[in-house]
Amino acid sequence: MKRSMVSLVILISVLAFLYVPIILVVAYGFIPNGITMSFFDSEGRFTGFTLKWYAKIFSGDYSVKALMQSFWLSLTVAGASTLISCVLGTTSALALHRWRDRVQTIHHALVYTPLVMPDILIGISLLMLFVAVKIECGFWTILIAHVTFCVSYVAMTVLARLQDFDDRITESAFDLGAGPWYAFFHVELPILLPGIITGGLLAFTLSIDDVVITSFVNGAGTNTFPTYVSSMTKHSRNLPCVFVLSTLMLIFTCFLVGISKIITGKMFIPTQHK
Repeated sequence: MKRSMVSLVILISVLAFLYVPIILVVAYGFIPNGITMSFFDSEGRFTGFTLKWYAKIFSGDYSVKALMQSFWLSLTVAGASTLISCVLGTTSALALHRWRDRVQTIHHALVYTPLVMPDILIGISLLMLFVAVKIECGFWTILIAHVTFCVSYVAMTVLARLQDFDDRITESAFDLGAGPWYAFFHVELPILLPGIITGGLLAFTLSIDDVVITSFVNGAGTNTFPTYVSSMTKHSRNLPCVFVLSTLMLIFTCFLVGISKIITGKMFIPTQHK
């Protein structure tokens, strides 16, 4: 089959559109001058690369203290919301799969709604709720907000996994004397684990990346990494530190994806019998 030049150009253009900005983020973490944001001096000479921004991050420099606090807050919120969302999302998906009645129809609509609702509407609604019940905005309100929209993604991912699940496997476990908890942890959970991991990775990415909803429910001194960066991108001399942290987040995310691939891959490798 003859390769079309047009399709090749389109492919290269799409790949460049997706990955060139990421490459630039990594490259700007090594930029010498954080004021001009250029690899060249006033005379047009190439000034090379530097690791001073990485050193600044790991040395705990006071000028990037607030940035690092926002970074660790984002990781904490993302990790906690992912764990909670995986538990709630999995149980929600199991309920939707096992029981199908009018109540579950309403349940499905409630789970699905955050997926199509604009972020600004979710943020305003949660803020009004916290104000109504007189909860001071801070870490816990951010966590509740992130769990609110992350649960839906986990539930739908696990529910999609359950569509291909053969319920006769669980029934066979019951016939062989397994109790409900044993059957769940030793039969259902291993089969659902790839879907749970996928939903968890999606929830982690959405949580650590969120700006709109978080900007409504965060309080004084509880800026997450995205909200803090959005306020400093136009005037900070430490902007390359943002690119350094973004690069580290990218590496960490790729690491998580790799681990999930290894885990899910081992589950589907057929056992070799000699």
